[in-house]
Amino acid sequence: MASLIDIRRRLRSVKSTQQITKAMKMVAAAKLRRAQDRVIGARPYAKLLSNVLASVMAKAGEVKHPLLAVREEKRVILVVMAGDRGLCGAFNTNVHRATQHLIAEHPGWTEVRVLPVGKKAIEFWRRRKYPFTEKTYSGIFAGVRYADAKEIAGQIAQEFVAEKVDAVYVVVNEFRSVLSQVVRTVRLLPLSPEAPAAAPSTGAEGVEYIYEPDAKTILAWLLPRYLEFGVYRALAESAAAEMGARMTAMDSASKNAGEMIDKLTLTYNRARQARITRELIEIVSGAAALE
Repeated sequence: MASLIDIRRRLRSVKSTQQITKAMKMVAAAKLRRAQDRVIGARPYAKLLSNVLASVMAKAGEVKHPLLAVREEKRVILVVMAGDRGLCGAFNTNVHRATQHLIAEHPGWTEVRVLPVGKKAIEFWRRRKYPFTEKTYSGIFAGVRYADAKEIAGQIAQEFVAEKVDAVYVVVNEFRSVLSQVVRTVRLLPLSPEAPAAAPSTGAEGVEYIYEPDAKTILAWLLPRYLEFGVYRALAESAAAEMGARMTAMDSASKNAGEMIDKLTLTYNRARQARITRELIEIVSGAAALE
């Protein structure tokens, strides 16, 4: 049996760890609120933007734009969005595993490059010797900005338009709730806006739109913004999902630490009681020997 000093030292260590996990849970909960509001605000805008873009495309007729060019997928960029830190359960592992499955499911991809977003993504794919894009991104989830999404979208759009790649996919954790984060794989390029629920050339009220300037000019302006916002939404989803996963993981760790403290306390009390009993027996035995 471990000595009382060893048990006491272990108790202090576990209590210190529990304080850290509780503090991390509170920090994650505070950040989750802001990240969740950002995601909730982005989803309706993304849906409306997709509907507007699809309506304009229907009105413009056959349109040829570099971001819409469909080619046989040989050279691909995978935008892998993981966290900047660990201690968030299987959050990072799920993204990496889904990315590996995606690569395995497409043996026809002759050239795969990774655009890692997040420190954990950079470390994971660097260890596996995968080629990276020109620039990687670390530390941007502390405060998700549209400027970061615009820069990432500009980088992948430039390579796609120059025909250096045939398609771009993003692998990201989608935020569902504090307890649920689902890994999604979405094709960013070539663009393919979803069809709107309303008639293609009319608004929600059935009103015919008048385009000024013409629909093709508006479409050329909308397509890059659609790509930028798609990247921004993925960043916001990943940031919220990471905070939810960390909050859940730290709550579980705090509960486990509490259970361990109870067991160690019980063990300590039993060892202390046994030691006192043994000392009493020795005193009584010594007194009896003197009689």
